[in-house]
Amino acid sequence: MTWTAPPAERATEPYTGPERPMLEGWLDWHRQTLLTKCAGLTADQLRTASAEPSNLTLLGLVRHMTEVERAWFRRRFAGETIGEVHCSEANPDGDFDDVATADAAADLAAFQREIELARAAAAGHDLDETFFHQRRGAEMSLRWIYLHMIEEYARHNGHADLIRERIDGATGD
Repeated sequence: MTWTAPPAERATEPYTGPERPMLEGWLDWHRQTLLTKCAGLTADQLRTASAEPSNLTLLGLVRHMTEVERAWFRRRFAGETIGEVHCSEANPDGDFDDVATADAAADLAAFQREIELARAAAAGHDLDETFFHQRRGAEMSLRWIYLHMIEEYARHNGHADLIRERIDGATGD
């Protein structure tokens, strides 16, 4: 039996209310949107490049967002001393480059696990809490991370729309 990506359960983001639940709701909506774009596809389909010469794939986007979740919430904000999942100094674009033989089921599970760990890293912290970003040389807030993550997902979910349509014609929000 051929493995296919499981369906995603996307909850409607909140329309009103306090800032934190709205930010979390929108971020979760975008996280699930990426999984929705993968739902029902085989591992080979998830590895299908958008259009040559690009190597952009749905699986690459999932792997990239795993790295992004880990970097912003756990390494930068929470200060955890952890490495990258798919990338390295020798291959900084391993999230996108190394999908040809990647285990799609394991990569989707790693993505979902990283989301849970990101939620845990942010839980109980005020949106105004800050950390120092070494490369940018600036204090940044947890609020900024939420806004950046929503932007990052929105951009990549646009890519995912186009890739999914190319694979099987499926469109939608």
